[in-house]
Amino acid sequence: MTQVNSTSDERTANNAVRHNYRVLSDAEKAQMQEIKDMGAAFIAKLHEIGGTDPDGQAFGSRDLSLANTHAEDAVMRAVRHITA
Repeated sequence: MTQVNSTSDERTANNAVRHNYRVLSDAEKAQMQEIKDMGAAFIAKLHEIGGTDPDGQAFGSRDLSLANTHAEDAVMRAVRHITA
């Protein structure tokens, strides 16, 4: 198994660092998925306004690249709150 869905109760299968997770409620799983979807939509919008390919790694400017980094950080921190 190379990938595990982030909302799966089996999400420790490919994680070498964090070995113990609590089982999330269905509401928490939905919140986590919604936050990740919102982050993905925001990052897609950054590519749209920068005129870049969403499948590529480059952004239209340093500012859009920084916006992407902060969006990724915001999603990570929100998910950490939900899963803590």
